[in-house]
This record gives sequence, structure tokens and C-alpha cells, in this order.
Amino acid sequence: MTNYQVPQTMKAAVMHSTREIKIEEVPVPEIGPDEVLIKVIAVGICGSDLHYYTHGRIGNYVVEKPFILGHECSGDIVAVGSNVSRFKVADRVAVEPGVTCGKCEACKSGRYNLCPKVEFLATPPFDGAFVQYLKMREDFVFQIPDNLTYEEAALVEPFSVGIHAAARSQLQPGSSIAIMGMGPVGLMAVAAAKSYGASTIIVTDLEPLRLEAAKKMGATHTINVLEQDAEKEIKQITNGHGVDTAWETAGNPKALQSALGSLARGGKMAIVGLPAQADIPFNVPFIADNEIDIYGVFRYANTYPKGIEFLSSGSIDAKVLITDKYPLEQTYEAMERALNYKSECLKVVVYPNE
Repeated sequence: MTNYQVPQTMKAAVMHSTREIKIEEVPVPEIGPDEVLIKVIAVGICGSDLHYYTHGRIGNYVVEKPFILGHECSGDIVAVGSNVSRFKVADRVAVEPGVTCGKCEACKSGRYNLCPKVEFLATPPFDGAFVQYLKMREDFVFQIPDNLTYEEAALVEPFSVGIHAAARSQLQPGSSIAIMGMGPVGLMAVAAAKSYGASTIIVTDLEPLRLEAAKKMGATHTINVLEQDAEKEIKQITNGHGVDTAWETAGNPKALQSALGSLARGGKMAIVGLPAQADIPFNVPFIADNEIDIYGVFRYANTYPKGIEFLSSGSIDAKVLITDKYPLEQTYEAMERALNYKSECLKVVVYPNE
């Protein structure tokens, strides 16, 4: 692959309005001196992709022109810019999708996920990865070992959210944790909790398929919230003590309240999922009386090397998550599948170059 011939044009799956995607020919991006060109092999569909697809916006981020979705991706490097020193053609890589300025206070303090100038794939106005070729600044690209599949490399993105939540909430080896909501981010959060050495990992959801997958990812206890009261069950599992840490990954107000209610005194809660409404009532006396620490979690920072290391160690079977595969031509079908069949599929993957 050393003399790879990069074509002039490529196929892209372009969203023209909500629930309308067309496959189009677009120019292959030209790379700058600090950038690499990646032949995209696998792209996972994420909840935020589905949100833009169905609503055309997330909060202040509004889709105003034809738009390309997809941000969980991996592939092969096919061209490198003149200043690039870390990569060569044919390297297999995972892509961290948010390029930051590197100069602001947030970037300089290491919390670059809070950079106000971040250019994040598939967040308007920046196009995403449902394309055959993608350019990326080299410092947001990470080499992957041969034993890591492209699908697993794409999963480093949702996995990063769990790793960041673990770092923010100071998750300790041997501790107990409850994770509310077993969508793909929640399932990867289970893997993160396991990687950080939590010994009791209790999860909640209402889909049997997801609870089953959570067990395979390392959950020690599963609670179906349609059949059981999560707080009561968690108290029982922890001998009335409550958990040391709770993460809410579903963006569900009720799950948020039961995450809080399941904590032991001095416990820590991380808010990972984004609920549709802004104001949610909380039991403030409980928070004060028990000195509960609450952490907001926005994406992640400095997580990719750890994520790649954890996933390639063989201790996590992330392949459990990959339930559906589609070529780029069928991106519309892939999105509809991910949107409408949540009880049958976990992670839907699109392959732009198949």
C-alpha cells in the first residue's frame, strides 16, 4: 500500500433533511502539512447521529445544510502531510473525532474536551465520517495493534466516555458501581468500570438484549427496571449500604434520580447521558446530608491510548456489541435499523469502502 493512489472523488452518505440520506460523489479532501488522509474502514452509528437524523439538531447545534453524519471511526492511512512524523502510509488507526485549538485555557490545562473552538466530526457545521476518505490532524489519530479489529477501534470513541467518567468520578479498584442505561455508551461504560477494577458492577435497563450484553461486558448484576425497583435492588445487593459510584448514561430523568438514590454516604455520581429537558428535580437534602459528589461528563480527554490498550488486552469482548453491518450505499437502512430496532441491535456499523 506504500504507493497508494488516492482518487479525486469519493462516495459520501449525505443527509439532506431528517430521515433522508443520499449517496453522492464528493471531492476527496486535500490534507494540510499536519494532517493525514484516512481510508475509512468502519464507522459506528451513535445516539447523537440518530438524534441529528431524526430531529435535525441537538441543543444549539442545528443542521442547516446537507450534512454528513458519523464520528466513531477507524481506517488506514493513505497519505501523510509534509510535517507528519508519527505516521506512515498503511498504518491502521483509530480516530479521535474532536480537533481542538491547543491554545486556549481548557486545552492548556489538559481539559481540551472543553475547548470552545473544537471541530467535532458530525457536529454542525463539521461533516462526519460516512465517507470513503477523511482528513484528520495527526495528533487526533492513534495507531492500533494488529490484534484490534477496525470495529473495536471505532468503539474506542464510546469507550472513551466511560474512561473519562471513571477518571472524573475517581473510580477505585474493588469498589461498587451502578450504571443506569445499557445503550452502547452504557455497555462500554461497563467495560471501563471493569478495566478500572470495580468489583461490583450493577446495571439497569429495560431491554433483555442489552442486559445480556452487559453481563458479557463484565456486569456482575443486572436489573430490568420494568420488573424491579432499581434502588431497592441495589440496596439489597450492597447489604443496605448503597454503591460507591453511580453513572447515568441513558439521559433519563428517572434513571438520574435512581442513580442518586442508590449511592452510599460520601458517594460519587457522574452524569453522562443528556436528558431532553433541562430542569430535573433532585433530592438536595440527600445530596447535602450524604456529601454526594456530582460530576458532569462532556465527551472525554486524553483517553484514546488507554482505550486502545484496554481493548487490545483481550480482557473485554467488545465484539459482543457489533450486531449489524452495512455498506455505505445502505447508510439510510443502517440508520433506520439503529433507530427502530433497539430491542434487536446494539451497535450498527457502516463500511464506507466495501
